[in-house]
Amino acid sequence: MGNLGCGCPGSMAKVIERPETTDAAQGNAPSELRQWPVQLHLVPPTAPYFQNADILICADCVGFAMGSMHHELLKGKALAIACPKLDDTSAYVEKLAHIFSVNAIKSITVAIMEVPCCRGLDIMVREALQKSGMDIPLESIVIGINGERRA
Repeated sequence: MGNLGCGCPGSMAKVIERPETTDAAQGNAPSELRQWPVQLHLVPPTAPYFQNADILICADCVGFAMGSMHHELLKGKALAIACPKLDDTSAYVEKLAHIFSVNAIKSITVAIMEVPCCRGLDIMVREALQKSGMDIPLESIVIGINGERRA
């Protein structure tokens, strides 16, 4: 196997093709994930799934707290997940600014948890957007610890 940069085959960028679905069959909700990797540290800034994309930048916990996250937030979007409390976020603003500036991004949605430490992810995305110099529509969504959208 060739050199994959970090040496981990699971870090290789790939697009995941999924058939269009309209509903979950027998209670099994289909995944809306369209690419790999998803962790912000691992996503290549020039990965093809970011080109002309709507992007969801999501706090790690959102996918576990919000049962309908795939259907309500992820469907049709490229994904990058991060935890502003536990990750080494020192490079996140630069990386996000690079992603925003080289990919003709259509929109950015930031989904965070209602807990105070999660606000840092929203702040980083806003800083990165400003640093990129791009004019991209940005929406922030806050999810409660019970999985509901907060106002």
